[in-house]
This record gives sequence, structure tokens and C-alpha cells, in this order.
Amino acid sequence: MGKWLVERRLTGVSGRLRALREELRVIDEQLLYLADEADDSRIRSLVSETPLAGHEFREANRHAEAMGSRRQEVLDNIARLEHRQDELLDQLSG
Repeated sequence: MGKWLVERRLTGVSGRLRALREELRVIDEQLLYLADEADDSRIRSLVSETPLAGHEFREANRHAEAMGSRRQEVLDNIARLEHRQDELLDQLSG
């Protein structure tokens, strides 16, 4: 594979990594908020013991779990792209 093609692919991978890392930063902020909200809803549900409070807790918890799943997807993509980046760097140096 030509050096220019490897460099071009490396640039693309680097850009995607940068974007995913920024997305991860945003997800971490949102996850912190959602986890706090779920915890607050859980406490309100325990104290009030009403069906509505229980529903609000389940809903808040679902949102936090969904964000946690998205976070894991982004982490997996980052790991995959970092591996690809290492492969491209090896090709470039070899």
C-alpha cells in the first residue's frame, strides 16, 4: 500500500478518534447528570411509595442505562480505531 494512502487513512482514523473522544466527554457529563437524577428518583420513590414516583424512577434509570450502553459503544469504537491506528502506523514505519 502506498505511503500516501496509509497517511490518508491514518488522518481519517485520527479524525474519527478525535470526534469519538469528544462524544465520550459529552456522554460522561450527561451520564453523571442522569445517574444523579436516577438516584434522586429512587430516593423519592422509596420515600413516597407512590406508583408515579416508581414510574419516574424506572424511567430515569432506563435513561441512565441507555447512556451507559452508548458510552460502552463509544469506548469499543475508540479501542477498535486505536488498534487500526496502530496497524497503520506500523505499515507507515515498516
